[in-house]
Amino acid sequence: MNTDLLSLALGASLNLVVALVITRGIYAVRTPDRNYVFSFLAFNSLIYFVLAMLTSVELSIGVGFGLFAIFSVLRYRTEETPIREMTYLFVLIALPVINAVLTPNGAFGQLLLANGFVIVLLYVLEQGWGFTFQSRNRVTYERLDLIVPERRAELLADLRQRTGLPVQRVEIGRIDLLHDTAELTLFS
Repeated sequence: MNTDLLSLALGASLNLVVALVITRGIYAVRTPDRNYVFSFLAFNSLIYFVLAMLTSVELSIGVGFGLFAIFSVLRYRTEETPIREMTYLFVLIALPVINAVLTPNGAFGQLLLANGFVIVLLYVLEQGWGFTFQSRNRVTYERLDLIVPERRAELLADLRQRTGLPVQRVEIGRIDLLHDTAELTLFS
C-alpha cells in the first residue's frame, strides 16, 4: 500500500475515532436530543478529507479561506443553533484541521497530545467540575396570573408539574396580552 494512502487512512481513522469518542462518549451522554450527531460526524470527516487533499497539492491559501467562508455562511442560513452545539461543531471542525496537517508530517506525538487534550477538556467541562450548567427551554405559557413576582413560587411549581423538569428559575420574555400568553425561558 502506498505510504501516502496509508497515512491518509491512518489519519482518517484516528480522526473518526476521536470524533466518535467526543460525540458518543461525551456529547450524547448528557444530551437527550441527538439531532446534531449526524452533522458533527459528517462535517468532521468531510473536513478531514478536504484538508488532507489540500495539504497534498499546491493550492493558494485563499482556497482554504474560501472553504471556511462557505462553512461560516452556513451559520447564517440555518435555524438558530444553541451555543453548546455550535461549540461542539467548531471543535469537530477544528480537529480534522489539526489531524490533516499533523498526519503527513509524522508528528504523531503532537497529534495524540492535541486530540487527547481536547477529549479530556470536553469531558471535564461536561462533568461540570468547577462549573454549574443549566439546561434552557423556551415555552409559551398561558397562565398570566402566575407571572407576577408575588406568585413566583406558584409559577415554578406549576412549570415543574406540567413539564416534568426540575425548573430552578424562570425568565419572562415577551408577554402577549392579546392572546393571553407569555414566552418563558425555563432553567433546570
